Amino acid sequence: MAHTAHGEHFANFAEFYPYYLEEHRNPASRGLHFIDSLGVIGCLAMALATGDWLWLPAAIVCDYGFAWVGHFFFEKNRPATFRHPIYSLMGDWVMFRDICTGRISL
Repeated sequence: MAHTAHGEHFANFAEFYPYYLEEHRNPASRGLHFIDSLGVIGCLAMALATGDWLWLPAAIVCDYGFAWVGHFFFEKNRPATFRHPIYSLMGDWVMFRDICTGRISL
C-alpha cells in the first residue's frame, strides 16, 4: 500500500489518481506534463525510426525535465514520482489521455 507524505494510503491506482490530480491543479503544470508526454512519444518514435537508441535517455530527460519545472515553479510541490513512482507514471499517461479527450483542461 502506498503512503503520502500526509499519511494518506492508496490501495490501488483508482484511489491514487484523485490525489495525483490535486498535485497538478495549476494549468501551466498540466501543460508542461502534456508537453513532456508528447516529447516522450516523439523520442520513442525517433528511436524506433532511426535505430538510434540515444533517443531513449532523451525521452527520460524530456519527461522529467518538463514535469519537474511544473512542480517546482508552478505547483510549488514535490513530484509524486519521489513517493509513488509507479502510480505517478501511470497518472502521467492517464492525465495525458484525459487532456487529449477533453476530460481535463489545460
